[in-house]
Amino acid sequence: MKSIYTLVICSVFLSGVALAETITFDDLKTGGPPPGWTATQTGSGSAKWSVEKDGSAPSKPNVLRQSGVATFPVCFKNDTNFKDGFVEVKFKPVAGKEDQAGGVIWRVTANAVRLTSWDARAVTA
Repeated sequence: MKSIYTLVICSVFLSGVALAETITFDDLKTGGPPPGWTATQTGSGSAKWSVEKDGSAPSKPNVLRQSGVATFPVCFKNDTNFKDGFVEVKFKPVAGKEDQAGGVIWRVTANAVRLTSWDARAVTA
């Protein structure tokens, strides 16, 4: 079972319509998942997603934190839909026995999830 503890700060920038949106968790109530987001996991275990205060947050004071233990913790913003844009996510792995990872989910359907992830513990050649 994978154990991942990650702090996540998301920024979504949309192009084409000259529209940009920065998403932070700074004005949200701490202690639970952000409203309008799906906080879940695949596989076994129990992911625990919550907005928490963190002094190292790029935009103070809050971050989205995953502190449970699950095979693959997943949290995504429900109403996001764009084309020809880019997404920037900052994450800080703080613990984990198998993985210390975070990433971006860029497509969710009923049968599949497309994502890109990074693992701080991965060895690359």
